[in-house]
This record gives sequence, C-alpha cells and structure tokens, in this order.
Amino acid sequence: MDTALAPAPGTLALVGGGEWSDGCSFDAGLLAAAGTTEVCVLPTAAAYERPERVVARASSWFFGLGASVEGLMVVARADAQDTGMAEAVRRARFLYLSDGSPMHLRSVLKGSAVWAALVEAWRGGAVVAGSGAAAMVLTDPMVDARGGGLTVGLGLVGDVAVVPHFGDVAEDVHGEKLHRAVLLAPFGVPVAGVPERTALVRSSDGRWSSRGAGEVAVFLDHRRVPDGLEALPVVS
Repeated sequence: MDTALAPAPGTLALVGGGEWSDGCSFDAGLLAAAGTTEVCVLPTAAAYERPERVVARASSWFFGLGASVEGLMVVARADAQDTGMAEAVRRARFLYLSDGSPMHLRSVLKGSAVWAALVEAWRGGAVVAGSGAAAMVLTDPMVDARGGGLTVGLGLVGDVAVVPHFGDVAEDVHGEKLHRAVLLAPFGVPVAGVPERTALVRSSDGRWSSRGAGEVAVFLDHRRVPDGLEALPVVS
C-alpha cells in the first residue's frame, strides 16, 4: 500500500488591493515560498481595464524583486476553457490574480479548465495570490461587491469571506458594505477586512498571518474580535 502523503496546498495570499506597489513587502516572501523567479499573472478581473497594462505594472514590480512575469490573457470564457491556457496555469508555481471586477472574474473562471488547473496547481504546492476582486472570489462565501451581501464564491478556501480595500472611504463611503457583510455572515463564519497593500496569508500548514502595510481585521458573529486570525479556518 502506498503510504505517501499528499502534498500540502501552497501558500495563499488574499491581498486587499493596491497590488504591486510600495508597502507590498509580502511579495518577496511569496516568491521564496514558491521557489521560483517566474510569476504567472492573470488579469482576468481587469478584462475591461486594459489588462496588458496590468501585466506591465506587475512586470515592473517583480523585476525589482529579481523575478519575471508571464501575462496569461484569460479575459473571456473561451480563454478559460482553452487547454493551452489551462496547462500554463497547471505548470506555474506562482499564480497572481489581479484586482478588477469580481463578478466578471467569477463568471469567467467558474467551472472552467483554467480554474480546475489553478486548484490542481495550488493543491500541488503552488503559491496563489489574489488581490481585491480576486481575494473576494477565491473564498466561499464571497462578499457581493454590489451591496455587501454574501453570495457563492469559487471556494479555493471555505468558511471565510474577505472585504478588500478595508478602511478605504472611497470604496465604501459610510462602511455600509462592510456592515452588511458582517451582519449577514452566518454565525461561525469570519469576515476579514483586508486593507490595501496588505495580505491575509495562509501558509501551507493552514495557519494565517497578516503581512504588509496594514493589519487585517476579523469580524465574527457580528462583531470585531481581538486576535481575529485565530478565528480563521485552519483547514479549507
């Protein structure tokens, strides 16, 4: 009988937005965790915001960290079903999903060949990072950006929801979206508020940490909890 243990999932970073800018000190650590100097960037969520510029910005940032970027233009459903795109994702050791539209990102990736490949890569030890919209979509439940309620996400990790751009009044003028997400979250399901240039990082052993320019806030059972990282699920 084969007693070999399955590999642990890779590191997961849920970034609050403002990716690839000063303060994102965690990116060097993610590169080290991935054991690579090549980053595969999916600008899917930014499909209507000149995704090539997103890739160029990522390239400039990671160049300064001694790494190179491959932009994988999965911007429509047909791209997400492309076997070549899926194979590129499957081979990658560091996958980074950009900010943009969470609803577009979810609709493009849900049930697709690229999504299946990303899950396979992560479960095989690859690092996955998602910023802003992508941080929302990678969890289940997912905060609905249109009003702050909860909906179904892609569920790379479960039993946690993420509110990116936490504390940014331009994103949520009166805090209504955050309040609604916290209020509607089922009991026992934490909601993490992640500021820009900050990452909620789940290491390969399942433990969580807050890294970068700000501090992650965790809300559970309708209130903010001290030492909130302890409330996050260790097993997805």
